[in-house]
This record gives sequence, C-alpha cells and structure tokens, in this order.
Amino acid sequence: MTRDESQVTLIGRTVGLSGLVDYQEGAVVSRTVIDKKVGTVTLFAFARGQGLSEHTTPYDALVYIVDGQAEITISGKPHTVKAGEMLIMPANEPHALRAVHPFKMLLVMIRA
Repeated sequence: MTRDESQVTLIGRTVGLSGLVDYQEGAVVSRTVIDKKVGTVTLFAFARGQGLSEHTTPYDALVYIVDGQAEITISGKPHTVKAGEMLIMPANEPHALRAVHPFKMLLVMIRA
C-alpha cells in the first residue's frame, strides 16, 4: 500500500490513534496520516530505549503523547510528557526525544 493509499483509508473514518501503529522491539515505527506541502501529521511508536537524536527544524512542531511517556529535551532542558499531554517544540531550537518507557506520539508540523 502506498503512502497516499494509506492516508485515503483514514479519510472520513473514526479511528483510534493508538491502534494505527504498533510497538516493535528495538525500533521506531511511523505512519504518515497527512502529508501536504503545508505540513505533516505523523504517528510514531517508540520502543523502550529508542529516540530521535538532537536536531533542529525550521518550523514549530506539536507533539501529542497518545500512549506512554516521553522525555523530550529542548535546548538542553528535559521535559517529561505523558499520555494526553502535548508540547510544542519551537522552530530552530535543538530538540531530542527519548523513550525511557515505550510511547506513541502524534507529531504535527506546519510549514508556514
């Protein structure tokens, strides 16, 4: 199934976010929900010990924790974000994510 076909299957349907991606031992699993020129919405599942190394993006990014708990560091300051909570990572500031415990997150990035 192509990315576009995967997105189309979600249109006009009520779905539970957590069930759209599964944890996989030793891996980060992702599923693109929306991919447009103006931005993306991506669901991730991080197994324990996985993460994203420090990087920057030219746009703000909203992280919503669907399941579990994430450690998100922004400009050297750690934040613990739990299921049901969100955090906005500001543009052009270094940030990293780490799974002390497995977690699933929805990442929304608007390119404007």
